[in-house]
Amino acid sequence: MVFRKELAIRAALAAAGAAGLWISWSQPPARQPLTMEKVSANLWVIAGNGGNVAVMPTSEGVAIVDDKFALDAPEIVAKVKTISDKPIRYVLNTHQHGDHTGGNEAMLASGAEVIIQKQARANMVAGKQPGLPRLTFNDEEQLFLGGKEIDAKHFGRGHTNGDAMVYFPTERVLHTGDLYVSSGAPFCDTANGGSIKEWDATVKKALALDFDTVIPGHGAVMKRADLEKWVTTLATLRTRIQAACAGGVEDAGKRMDWSGLAMNGGALFDRGLPGMCRELSR
Repeated sequence: MVFRKELAIRAALAAAGAAGLWISWSQPPARQPLTMEKVSANLWVIAGNGGNVAVMPTSEGVAIVDDKFALDAPEIVAKVKTISDKPIRYVLNTHQHGDHTGGNEAMLASGAEVIIQKQARANMVAGKQPGLPRLTFNDEEQLFLGGKEIDAKHFGRGHTNGDAMVYFPTERVLHTGDLYVSSGAPFCDTANGGSIKEWDATVKKALALDFDTVIPGHGAVMKRADLEKWVTTLATLRTRIQAACAGGVEDAGKRMDWSGLAMNGGALFDRGLPGMCRELSR
């Protein structure tokens, strides 16, 4: 039931994004309380509702990755206060979708700075989204706070054209944003530059980093081996999508072969399928 609700929320956001009318400031009615778990010595993850939020407290303040929907911001702040008496100083957005950037306005109003890949910010501008970050980067941004290093890296196109992965070297943890999800089939947002052709190669570049633990954009915290498997899964998906699209775009979803992939599509995958068919036909 929780998995279906998550897909429904993400599908609703995808539909709005494709129309250029992101409603990231509104909270879906089926909101659930957020949960928080410790994933390493100095890193936590807040899950539930939108995208997974990574939290790193330091002696000089707190850095977080993503901030869910607008209505989740107060609860995110409350959970951060249970592990640190310092304010949230920085938010690193993994991409522009409203279930990852909806809390930006509140974070900016509280004095935090928000950092995002430059193309992702352009996507926010095009979608008339609130909470525009004041800081952007192209390929890489390093943040040093309270003796901790946090690296945001743009490896290429995949889920969108402005995806970032956030690496915590001292914790050996990688937050992938929606370039990897452990909650089901991926959504390729071709309307915002996503690419099923390039996605697996983009993720493969991240495997050069030294990490053990993976925080996906959605779903349970995983291990490095799971991300390695995801690269193969994406390549398999691309082959099967191309075969399904060969019989026509309209009913391509009915021809998808999900055998052996531990996923079975869903509304969000189906929404991205026409765009993937068009990309693979070129």
